[in-house]
Amino acid sequence: MATTKKTETKAAEKKTAAKTAAKTATKAAEKKTATKAAEKKTATKAAEKKTTAAKKAPAKKTAAKKAAPAKKTTTKKAAASKVDVFVEFGGVQVSIDEVVKNVKKTNGKAAKELTVYLKPEESKAYFVADGEEKEMDVFFC
Repeated sequence: MATTKKTETKAAEKKTAAKTAAKTATKAAEKKTATKAAEKKTATKAAEKKTTAAKKAPAKKTAAKKAAPAKKTTTKKAAASKVDVFVEFGGVQVSIDEVVKNVKKTNGKAAKELTVYLKPEESKAYFVADGEEKEMDVFFC
């Protein structure tokens, strides 16, 4: 009887050990499967991000092209609002645009930098064109 119990106990322990090993192996297999599934999901997400990024990149270029005409429209509005400036002295007025045009003619050559000083009490325009100081008469008519 004692021998039978020992044998039965050993058999039960073996079964328990086998079940535990099977459970451990099953859990390990499940973890591997879960890990592989997670890796596949990560790889799929990475591929989707690359695809999405590739799809979005041309869209950004298109958006930039669309934005450029909008800026041109804004520039056209600014160009459409013309400002006329006049200097009045002794009851007579002179347009600043005319003074600048005449200063450019008087200078004789295109200037990269032009600064104009208008002195109506002397009927003169003093100007600096590319570092050269000059003057001209301004007629208030």
